[in-house]
Amino acid sequence: MVLSVDNGFIRDVLTRLVTINSVNPTLEAESAGEAEIAAYIGGVLEALGLSVRMLEPEPGRVSVVGTMPGAGTGRSLMLNAHVDTVGVAGMQDPFSAIVRDGRLYGRGAFDMKGAMAACIGAVKALKEAGATLAGDLVVAGVADEEYASLGTAEVIRQVRVDGAIVTEPTQLDVCLAHKGFVWLKVCTVGRAAHGSRFEEGIDANMHMGRVLSGLGGLEEKLRTGPQHPLVGPPSLHAALLQGGSGISTYAASAELQIERRTIPGESQEQVEREIQEILDRLAAADPSFQATLDTFFVREPFEVSPDAPIVHAVRQAACKVAGERPVVGDTPWMDSALLQAAGVETVVIGPAGAGAHSADEWVDLDSVFSLAAILAEAAVIYCGEK
Repeated sequence: MVLSVDNGFIRDVLTRLVTINSVNPTLEAESAGEAEIAAYIGGVLEALGLSVRMLEPEPGRVSVVGTMPGAGTGRSLMLNAHVDTVGVAGMQDPFSAIVRDGRLYGRGAFDMKGAMAACIGAVKALKEAGATLAGDLVVAGVADEEYASLGTAEVIRQVRVDGAIVTEPTQLDVCLAHKGFVWLKVCTVGRAAHGSRFEEGIDANMHMGRVLSGLGGLEEKLRTGPQHPLVGPPSLHAALLQGGSGISTYAASAELQIERRTIPGESQEQVEREIQEILDRLAAADPSFQATLDTFFVREPFEVSPDAPIVHAVRQAACKVAGERPVVGDTPWMDSALLQAAGVETVVIGPAGAGAHSADEWVDLDSVFSLAAILAEAAVIYCGEK
């Protein structure tokens, strides 16, 4: 069977995807959301002969799932791409989809509508080749990856597959691991008093300064300690800080929000223990020191074995289409972690480009065409032929 991707079709689909405003409404109130783009993708997939359904775990937060049924004798595979984007502040023409020098520009072109177009292009290539896969092929255009991943979480609840390819941008490299994160909040407790009454006041801001000093030591220890071979060291930073009510008043409270980036093998419990130990040491040294620690959001890191069948399939397909590709890790969190945690063996590969979340975002069109070919070849290898 000879697979051939339709570059013109893929470019047309990508152009339309970028011209549709799908800014995540959780990030920017009153933004468009994913309903329109999901409807467009659903229509294209239906025209290609797939069965399509919409998933809407919250009003307006729509994901689209298309299924190309297999013979029922092979492994099932999901091609996963998110269709929401971050906001467009600072962009002169965010939905133009203009092409210059082989690059298509616009919000979401790189992150990650180019990949969505490649997923659709892969299906078209399989259909036109007359392929009958042994297992089902599922295309999922998911909502809300840029915030809480409502889309992929709902897809996992509704759709069962053996393997998945998350098509986040990787420059066509094969990504086997990425970092996770833990968001935590430390609150120090003081006692409000007039600024002239030092004997009455306890300064929560000063106490938070001690916390920051302790966190600085921990951050240095993390960066210089054991590293993951693909994603490097863990890290943390003090993201948001506020405290006090007036310049002539001792601060009664202070709050610090921390982001701790985790590497495969680290756990939420480990992260909490590291920071709690700092607070315990400070309390032991000063009876007036009071602080609380709360965790309010967690995303686990991701790692897949290089020997997993899905990895072999993608590496073999990528080598056929684009030559031998390096195995890499990445630092941002992706929906791949949710799929892997749900028992779906998952790998990440996506197109080349630049400007994710920035004012100058573009995707390399040739890499999108190559990705479509890789995905089609990987589907044949992983699902098998009837």
